[in-house]
Amino acid sequence: MLQLLVASSNAGKLEEFRLAANDESVRIEVLPALRTIPAPAEDGASFEENAILKAIYYSQFAPGHIVLADDSGLEVDALQGAPGIRSARFAADSGLVDSPDANDNTDVWNNIVLLQKLEGVTERTARYQCVLAAARSGRVLATAAGSVEGVILEAPHGTGGFGYDPLFYLPELDQTMADLDPAIKLSLSHRGRALEELLPQLL
Repeated sequence: MLQLLVASSNAGKLEEFRLAANDESVRIEVLPALRTIPAPAEDGASFEENAILKAIYYSQFAPGHIVLADDSGLEVDALQGAPGIRSARFAADSGLVDSPDANDNTDVWNNIVLLQKLEGVTERTARYQCVLAAARSGRVLATAAGSVEGVILEAPHGTGGFGYDPLFYLPELDQTMADLDPAIKLSLSHRGRALEELLPQLL
């Protein structure tokens, strides 16, 4: 059985990985003691560079095991590809930071900032991008990428998903990513597509 240790504590990502690897020959687990490992500086210039540097870094904490890392985000054409690799820190880059005793509202703040920057913009095409990298003992084994095209709404819709999903609208389905059933979302998502490309390289 192929075991992949994921270097992410994001519950949404982990659920997508597990659904995508719905195969008896693949087991997805969180990298042990991940929360105690200092995060590396994500200073790559692209999703691929960041995914690779994270996979190499975290694989050194589980020698002999395959560690999976991803870098993913939203690219909005009207914002020249932003937030891009800064997707998870979009609001923080604008100075919006939760207080220490607050619940984590990062997704909410990121969506608010995105809507503010797109106020009055009519062309709102965008895409989700994801690059996955697998490494073992500090050496990259494989990489894969996936993407999905959509449009940014003027207001959030749907209660599922995470990140920018409530704003990411799929015209062909007349639904946002946050509206979709998890299994349907996975068949369309950038993360699911990337994992589908990656697994054959590792099995």
